[in-house]
Amino acid sequence: MVTIDGNTAASYIAHATNEVIAIYPITPSSDMGEKADAMSAAGKKNIWGSIPVVVEMQSEAGACGAVHGAVTTGALTTTFTASQGLLLMIPNMLKTAGELTPTVFHVTARALATHALSIFGDHSDVMATRSTGFGLMASGSVQEVMDLALITQAASLSSRIPFVHFFDGFRTSHEIQKVEQLAFDDMLAMLPQNLVDQQRLRALSPENPTIKGTSQNPDVFFQSRETINKFYDATPGIVQEQMNKFAGIVGRQYKLFDYYGHPEAEQVVVIMGTGAEVAHESVDELTKRGEKVGLIKVRLYRPFATKAFTATLPKTVKRIAVMDRTKEPGAGGEPMYLDVQSALEEAYNYGWDRPNARPMVVGGRYGLGSSEFSP
Repeated sequence: MVTIDGNTAASYIAHATNEVIAIYPITPSSDMGEKADAMSAAGKKNIWGSIPVVVEMQSEAGACGAVHGAVTTGALTTTFTASQGLLLMIPNMLKTAGELTPTVFHVTARALATHALSIFGDHSDVMATRSTGFGLMASGSVQEVMDLALITQAASLSSRIPFVHFFDGFRTSHEIQKVEQLAFDDMLAMLPQNLVDQQRLRALSPENPTIKGTSQNPDVFFQSRETINKFYDATPGIVQEQMNKFAGIVGRQYKLFDYYGHPEAEQVVVIMGTGAEVAHESVDELTKRGEKVGLIKVRLYRPFATKAFTATLPKTVKRIAVMDRTKEPGAGGEPMYLDVQSALEEAYNYGWDRPNARPMVVGGRYGLGSSEFSP
């Protein structure tokens, strides 16, 4: 057991499972880059016995460009960022995902500057990346940061989908907890050599020439763009496989959507990130009082596994509250609320596993700029 914060947990896994780390500081993610740089400077090796190369660029855009270049050469590569820094990475994120190049960005989710600057946590930055093609994995505690950072690395290499692994800035990122530190043997078991070899084989190389990043005209662009669908369709299953594999190695089981609460709950809250930990304690207390309430913790937010979500809901649920930690002015609802509504509509249209009766769904915002949250 070690006593660490979320940033330390993420940088520990990232340094141990990558070869190139491109960094640029931005609050509250700066600690991850600093810790990774310090580990390499001290000669600390990754799980394959090499010292990761850490390079500080001149902006977050440069850091993401360096990541794109490094993964294209077959290197295992990562970066750390937050807020406006993540927005600067979006152009290269679109290319990285479009080319099906695995990597994991560790993000301390933080408010975006709108009517005022806020350096504190919410999901505004992460939600702005939904259209990039990156998977989105949410951690809610320091232990989850360590565990899901490794699971996400394995899932990215297995699926070829790049991921943003995020946790709430200044909540999970700086919260100090006693956690079980994963051993290098655990990481090697999760990242077998064949996954690394496959990444190497996809590298651009004059000895084994392939084509990537072309310019396409209207006669082929649409068709080419649609070829990625099968990879995204397969990703939720791959993520769950890696979660199950992790449980077999370490003993902690995660699911795409984890349900807690009364087995016949009539009221359910859907939430992700640090807020899920607070809601979990509230549900525990209310169920002790005999109330039929429950909670779904969202782990994998993108790709959104529609069938897995509706199957996780109790059959008895009558009312669902979907809590988003972001604001999208002018939208018909916040992102996760719309995803839940869409998932339920499809479940009833196509006869998927679902609640007995169509529940009422309401959306809500909480915790913008780390505003206090009391379920």
